[in-house]
Amino acid sequence: MVSAVVFDVGETLIDETRIFSRWADRLGVPRGTFLGLIGACAATDRPLEHAFELARPGIDLPAEITRWAVDDPDDLRENFDADDLYDDVRPALAALRDAGYAVVVAGNQPPQARRALESMDLPVDSIRTSDEWGVEKPDPVFFARVADLTGVRPSEIAYVGDRLDNDVLPAADAGMRPVLIRRGPWGYLHAARPEAARVDVVDSLHELPARLG
Repeated sequence: MVSAVVFDVGETLIDETRIFSRWADRLGVPRGTFLGLIGACAATDRPLEHAFELARPGIDLPAEITRWAVDDPDDLRENFDADDLYDDVRPALAALRDAGYAVVVAGNQPPQARRALESMDLPVDSIRTSDEWGVEKPDPVFFARVADLTGVRPSEIAYVGDRLDNDVLPAADAGMRPVLIRRGPWGYLHAARPEAARVDVVDSLHELPARLG
């Protein structure tokens, strides 16, 4: 029986459209083109970073992020805020807590992501990022940290994410209940793959209380 529900961040809780649109503007390419490059990376199992390399060959991404912070220190740049939350996030997380589940956020994110999420006052019990743990999904150590954080057995944890490769299949291999949400480029593509038969697939976080119950 599931007693804790753990969520990925990007395209699970956070709609990244505005982030990548700002990146397109920064890189000097049309927004539709850059979003299309991201979709191409998802479809061909390439890392997201390849979209940046295609848009600007030879880019040093960390250096570009640093320059951007200097050029526009007061803008969100590559970050997110409460306006980027999907509409179902707050009510679904609240419904899960009301149903007695522990609710946790844990994903591959830089340090500022935790501060951004905490500022939203979400109905969650804890928030952690890969940066503070020093390990990223799909490394099994990440999911061991998730289990330690919740304090329950892996079999009592549902991990919700938008990717088979990084999120839910590694969670399943760690003994957790895998839930794929079908949104974002990876979510739509991965939900159609044969491997999705191994996981629960939902179209909205509103489905979780009934599905897990």
